[in-house]
Amino acid sequence: MTSIISIDAMGGDYGLDVTVPAAIHALKKNRSLRLILVGNQDEISTHLEQADSALKSRIKIQHASQTVEMDESPSSALRKKKDSSMRVALNFVKDGDAGACVSAGNTGALMATSRFVLKMLPGIDRPAISAALPTVRGTSYMLDLGANVDATPESLFQFAVMGAELVTAVADKPNPSIGLLNIGEEEIKGNETVKQAAEILSNSDLNYYGFVEGDDIYKGTVDVVVCDGFVGNIALKASEGLAHMVSHFIKTEFSKNLLTRISGLIAMPVMRAFRSRIEPRNYNGASLLGLRGIVVKSHGGTDVMGFSNAINVAVAEVEHAVPQKIDAHLHRTLVEGKE
Repeated sequence: MTSIISIDAMGGDYGLDVTVPAAIHALKKNRSLRLILVGNQDEISTHLEQADSALKSRIKIQHASQTVEMDESPSSALRKKKDSSMRVALNFVKDGDAGACVSAGNTGALMATSRFVLKMLPGIDRPAISAALPTVRGTSYMLDLGANVDATPESLFQFAVMGAELVTAVADKPNPSIGLLNIGEEEIKGNETVKQAAEILSNSDLNYYGFVEGDDIYKGTVDVVVCDGFVGNIALKASEGLAHMVSHFIKTEFSKNLLTRISGLIAMPVMRAFRSRIEPRNYNGASLLGLRGIVVKSHGGTDVMGFSNAINVAVAEVEHAVPQKIDAHLHRTLVEGKE
């Protein structure tokens, strides 16, 4: 199956220095992949000069005269940047010429522009950002990670539906377990929004586990952790900071003296495996769920490998038709359930 992905080549902290090499890397790993690189045509062509001709034959360059800045307001990007690399890349998805869009650009602008260009699925009030996280049992998915600073009980239920369908499709886990992030497992704990969402989930056809706490995220207690974007984003950023801190401390301890450096050399294979399991870039690529098309948000400061992983996430969602499956589930639960 051939997958065509449009890339906002100008987005992110490093722009073409990351997106073009990442595109080449992704093409090397996936022979059925085709890419549309959107941005300044001359600059993209320059960055592609040393690339293998066979790989370049699977790349289309689409010129865009504008770039959305990382600190630009979403409203400004939407009104004034109609020919931005971000907007043009999303248009390819809207027109059916690409199966998904990947961008490392301004998150707020990407969310606002995606909603405007692609529209929401029927039955979805708000989009949600979801990403895979490492756990002691493998991988779990968490949402929302920042698209909505608050959420209604109904929105949390919709997040659960979207997360369940994503995990079922991409992680090949039928009937994944759903946990609602709370300050305790007891039914009496939490605010009214969480309590009402729990009641809705308990009466749904989802595999609802119940409330989970912060430490359950990395224990792998459930396959999908649901929360509002305010809580989810803080949890995600705290986790990334913790991962960097642990790596820093380990490196510091092994560098103290000759004996610890020798010990570090001996332990190097284990340390590399450990770092790989918690390295954020290995899990890069957050899905903007609830849209009529597939959009994957890469971390703005990621490197080549990280952005390449985000492209892989987009390919997997295209192959498994994630929006269509979310739409079908919502129709079954929200429409047919009212009849």
